[in-house]
Amino acid sequence: MNPQHLFADERFLGVCAYCGGSSGTRDHVPPRFLLDDPLPSNVPIVFACAKCNQGASLDEEYFGCFLESVIAGSTRIELLRREKVKKTLSRNDRLAERIRQAAFVDANGELSWRPEANRVQNVVVKLARGHIAYELSTMQNEDPAKVLFFPLHAISGVDRVNFENAASGQSRRWPEIGSRAFLRACGARPFADQQGPWVSVQPSRYRYSVDQHGGIRVQIVISEYLGCLIEWN
Repeated sequence: MNPQHLFADERFLGVCAYCGGSSGTRDHVPPRFLLDDPLPSNVPIVFACAKCNQGASLDEEYFGCFLESVIAGSTRIELLRREKVKKTLSRNDRLAERIRQAAFVDANGELSWRPEANRVQNVVVKLARGHIAYELSTMQNEDPAKVLFFPLHAISGVDRVNFENAASGQSRRWPEIGSRAFLRACGARPFADQQGPWVSVQPSRYRYSVDQHGGIRVQIVISEYLGCLIEWN
């Protein structure tokens, strides 16, 4: 069985997961640039129109390169770990300089980085919409009520535990019957081996959780460094 293409609500076949218009392409969620090769076989795929599919590609490239540079503490090619980022920054001097200029030394004498927050938010919200379409067989085209992104090491104690639990143990609304989220909640095949609230797309690179409890909450962790929380009421 191929869970990438099973269980989707037929009402949304051929409909863009991001804008609700007619789709002519399919989109990986997350995009290939945020994953390492070889790509895992379980990368979620949703329907998308060409505009939504390609419209965020530059932001996704910036986001992936910026995040890797922050983790490495440098834009120097030899210090970066991800091959896709190395190749991109080695041929795109303008992007490398743009990210380099985002670095500064803070009042404590430590290296810090100023992200282009609007570009990061564009990517994070698109990811969340894609995960909602894939897991819940529904669309969320409205603006989210909350969008947060932060280094995981910046939260600790109860806040970190709550984030990692991803609403486990809370009173939750059952997802639509036939959706992937419903099958995951039931422990049905092919999701019977999934443990905990997180879906791991690529270990140490990308995981996410989609939860309904009054609204919809999507949590994402990228490179075990950046945590993201997106909520709709």
